[in-house]
Amino acid sequence: MGIAGPPGAGKSTVAARLVTLLDSAALLPMDGYHYHQSKLVALGRRERMGAADTFDVEAFVDTLRQIRSSDKVVFAPSFSREREEPVPASIVIRPATQTVVVEGNYLLLDSGLWSEVAPLLDATFFVDLDDDIRRSRLIERHIQFGKSAPDARAWALGADESNARAIAGTRGRAQHYIAL
Repeated sequence: MGIAGPPGAGKSTVAARLVTLLDSAALLPMDGYHYHQSKLVALGRRERMGAADTFDVEAFVDTLRQIRSSDKVVFAPSFSREREEPVPASIVIRPATQTVVVEGNYLLLDSGLWSEVAPLLDATFFVDLDDDIRRSRLIERHIQFGKSAPDARAWALGADESNARAIAGTRGRAQHYIAL
C-alpha cells in the first residue's frame, strides 16, 4: 500500500504507525532512492533535492516489482537525514511479509517512470495537513538535522514548497484521503 503526500504532511508517521498495527508488515520509504549528493551536484540538482528528478525512480520501480513477484529476500535502501544520503541494502523485506507500506511524495505522480509506481500498489492514500502547520514542521525538521533557522526556512519555503505544489496535483489519484 502507498502513502503519498507533500513534504511534512505526516506520511512517515502514518506509515510507521500502520506497520506497527499490521501483522507481518514492512516499511519502504521512497527517500532511500534519493540520488547521492555527489550525483545531485554533478547533475546540478543539489539545490532542488527532493524534486521528482532527484530520485532513482528506475531502481524504486524495480524494487516494487521485485517485492510483488519475488519469493526471495528483497533488499532496499533507507535514507539518513543526518548525512542526507541513501544507505544501501539497509531495509530487508522477507518473502513472508504480507504487507509492504510504501511512503513517499511522488507515489501518485503520473509522468515518466513515476507513472509505473501507483499500478504496483494495491491501495493508495494521500495524507494532507494544513499548509501552515506542514511548513512549520518542515522548518523544525530541517533545524533538527543541522540547518540554521534561516536556511531551514528558505529550504522549506523554496524547494520543499515547490515540491508540495507538484504533489498536491496528485491527490485525485489516491483511492483514500487522510486529513491530519
